[in-house]
Amino acid sequence: MTNYRIAGKGRVDHGRPVHFTFNGTRYEGFQGDTLASALLANGVHLVGRSFKYHRPRGILAAGSEEPNALVGVTHGPGRFEPNTRATVLEISQGLSTNSQNHWPSLKRDIGAVNDAAYMLFSAGFYYKTFMWPKSFWNKVYEPFIRGAAGLGVSPKQPDPDTYASRHVHCDVLVVGAGPAGIAAALSAGRSGAKVILLDEQAEFGGSLLSETDASIDGRSGWDWLTMAMTELAAMDNVTLLPRTTAIGYYHQNFVGLCQRLTDHLADVPQGTPRERMWKVRAAQVVLAQGAIERPLVFHGNDRPGVMLAGAARTYLNRYGVKVGQNALVVTTHDSAWLAAFDLAKAGGKVVAIVDMRPNISSHLRAKADSLGIEVLAGWTVTGTSGRLRIKSARVRPADPTAGGARTIACDVLMMSGGWTPSVHLFSHTKGKLNWHEEEQAFLPGEHAEASRTVGAGNGSFGLAKALAEGAEAGADAASDAGYNGRSAQYVVADETELTGIRVRELPTDQNPGKAKAFVDFQNDVTAKDIRLAVREGFKSIEHVKRYTTNGMATDQGKTSNINGLAIAADAVGAPVPAVGLTTFRPPYTPTTFGAFAGYNRGRLFEVTRKTPIDGWAEAKGAAFEPVSLWRRAWYFPQAGEDMHAAVARECAAVRASVGIFDASTLGKIEIVGPDAAEFMNRMYTNPWTKLAPGRCRYGLLLGEDGFIRDDGVIGRMAPDRFHVTTTTGGAARVLNMMEDYLQTEWPDLKVWLTSTTEQWAVIALQGPNARRLLEPLVEGIDLSDDAFPHMAVAEGHICGVPTRLFRVSFTGERGYEVNVPARYGRAIWEKLFADGQAYGITPYGTETMHVLRAEKGYIIVGQDTDGTLTPDDAALGWAIGKAKPDFVGKRSLTRPDMLKKDRKQLVGLLTDDPMMVLEEGAQIVFDPNQPIPMKMVGHVTSAYWSASLNRSIAFGVVEGGHSRMGETIYIPMPDRTLSAKITGMVFVDPENSRLNA
Repeated sequence: MTNYRIAGKGRVDHGRPVHFTFNGTRYEGFQGDTLASALLANGVHLVGRSFKYHRPRGILAAGSEEPNALVGVTHGPGRFEPNTRATVLEISQGLSTNSQNHWPSLKRDIGAVNDAAYMLFSAGFYYKTFMWPKSFWNKVYEPFIRGAAGLGVSPKQPDPDTYASRHVHCDVLVVGAGPAGIAAALSAGRSGAKVILLDEQAEFGGSLLSETDASIDGRSGWDWLTMAMTELAAMDNVTLLPRTTAIGYYHQNFVGLCQRLTDHLADVPQGTPRERMWKVRAAQVVLAQGAIERPLVFHGNDRPGVMLAGAARTYLNRYGVKVGQNALVVTTHDSAWLAAFDLAKAGGKVVAIVDMRPNISSHLRAKADSLGIEVLAGWTVTGTSGRLRIKSARVRPADPTAGGARTIACDVLMMSGGWTPSVHLFSHTKGKLNWHEEEQAFLPGEHAEASRTVGAGNGSFGLAKALAEGAEAGADAASDAGYNGRSAQYVVADETELTGIRVRELPTDQNPGKAKAFVDFQNDVTAKDIRLAVREGFKSIEHVKRYTTNGMATDQGKTSNINGLAIAADAVGAPVPAVGLTTFRPPYTPTTFGAFAGYNRGRLFEVTRKTPIDGWAEAKGAAFEPVSLWRRAWYFPQAGEDMHAAVARECAAVRASVGIFDASTLGKIEIVGPDAAEFMNRMYTNPWTKLAPGRCRYGLLLGEDGFIRDDGVIGRMAPDRFHVTTTTGGAARVLNMMEDYLQTEWPDLKVWLTSTTEQWAVIALQGPNARRLLEPLVEGIDLSDDAFPHMAVAEGHICGVPTRLFRVSFTGERGYEVNVPARYGRAIWEKLFADGQAYGITPYGTETMHVLRAEKGYIIVGQDTDGTLTPDDAALGWAIGKAKPDFVGKRSLTRPDMLKKDRKQLVGLLTDDPMMVLEEGAQIVFDPNQPIPMKMVGHVTSAYWSASLNRSIAFGVVEGGHSRMGETIYIPMPDRTLSAKITGMVFVDPENSRLNA
């Protein structure tokens, strides 16, 4: 096996060999190698097969933009992962890897028959094929398509690794640690600002790691890099995150980062997470993501051994690896010449430089001549040969009349079509991209967030420009964050100014219908596929993308999007901006499900939430039930009691004296701002503008369809502040709904929403003696009925602890809800319980709460409603503000179907046999003697035994129920048919006399 390693060259540790396997063969690399660099050092270019045609594919790039070199990786027992990029996977001792998408072997793949039948797989073939006979779809076509889909093999065992997450705030977040990013971090860090600098590579430096010529401040690039990173590492206010990818940039400078922690380790310390998701909120963001080299589009450009010139330079200078023995360079840009020069100086053979430009700068020509490299200026490549690795390339003058073609033997072809600024994160923020004709690239325009783009990602190519731009951006970002930022000056010498031209597709000697000039290497999209899509009527690049799948591979079009866009523009006959630009979406690179899940797996996947008072209830022997994600005390049985006896005792205690209930699980949202009342008016059916501070109101929330979504008591704490309560299960849903309207429908309103569910512990005291128990403990609030009537709210103290005290009742008794900071919840509960012994205080659970509320006719959204009830259906028409011009759902309430008299409406039900408790969910009919299947006209929503009434009670929805008071309905059960009378919904104290008892 030929060794392509250059002794002593690069940044790998030549004294620390690392052994790994690829497809069962054992290879040796060095500490610091990626799998790609180690394979190339061993002469391995063939690493996989393409998706559609199963063509042999080699390593194209050197970073996360790699479309071809995707491998399956076994990190240890049970640790298998498919589709890992060999270009970013660091080798470790004993690493086992394998190629994908072939059978029976990589070199002999039966799927390559698709390549021979390429005419059957043109753009959109899946829309045109498998249409006939229709009966073949389920038994032939679909099984075949499913079997062929995908690249890697899914893991068969549960993921044994753990994953972590962390929330962090910083003043300046710098994404990308190339020269521009490092300069920005230095300027910001020196100001004292809290800085995070991250890079997806294992080592900071970016292009400096591949650069050998230029110097900075009289030092070599590598020496300056060492000095800069030493200074940054010594700053306490700077956090350095290598192996970290910024996967998404969201609203208000929220950036998601995924950090790889252990994939590069042979022995992982016990308990160490594999990856960590950083959720960063930054005051200022500096984007220094650099640029991605563009492949050239020509016939046979996908063969193993055809790679990007910049990648070849990286493998040479950073890893000390020659990518071939006889290299041919094909380019339209100066940067490829530098790669050729470096390879020649390192002892490699560069057989020729083929440059489509007829006019090349004299210093490049002179350098090539001094190294003995033939220059073919104004020439192009028209095709390649070789099955498993390139053997030769056919070249000719770009002007076909200028001379004959030549075939040049080579084992590697280094190509460059220039560079595309990496604008993905900028695009995530909905920042505007502007087309620059000279660069043939989209560049960042106006920023939508507090951010700056610098360096090659901003179209500023060259080391001097990158350093200057980065230093200035870092200083400005620090200043905007409140620090005294100062920009540094850097002197760059021996830098070669790089120029180039952009071309769409190189000519070919092949029949245009047979040319295989690839644009998207992974998905096998060719230039002719894009032209075909245009001919078939797809003129927008978004349509072309979906019809051809260009840019839809796992690299998300990093190497294919601009080439595809340019070819489509030529085919349409329009400028590139007119054809459009595909949308860049998070994540920037493929990200593991484990990183997104973080700690939320196994028992923590759906966490059982507990209130601060939960431990007390458990110690008292409470039975629990799950409510949404919460565990709630269901009832408190005493010796010898079953649930029915315990609930009857608890109900009697509340009606007779005082009961104590943990209501902490109620959803709570703080709505604050000068437009808070207007926002409430638009969201809820009720009017809120004239509600005085210190008063409460029942709030009813509808969806746009006019159906009930949630309800709760809402207190106005101040002219610009509301304390909103929601149902236990509706808290997140209501907050999301509010945020959606605030951000998309009414962004002009000055309102801020904050979830405070966990901030407040809520203790409900209900019963005639509730005030007597509470009054001695409360400071700053007059609890007399005149000063603090039903539906009042006030702020004060209880036992010295701040409280928001609501006078509300969900039982029909005198009631108070004591809101205290969660950390004091149990202490206040225990004090109330201790002092309440004088009144026979009784803790009660959710079952008793349900019985008490049903006796008073109070509904529970989600139990007595099913998403199809309007306020009128639920007998809540009184909660609609008749004079309000609009609120969410108002227009839907006027639709004819919403006004029909036979709608299902919520009513009370009293069984003819008072001892019989109905089953919740049981269906209701008007005629029990009708033939089966019977017409169901409603169902039972709630049913309980009422100790206060010594009989059963129930709610149900019945067609036209409000107009059927006193009528008998029937409930067919498996063993009998029950009957019940339709009644009103208030069964206890319809005069509400007990609210002030």
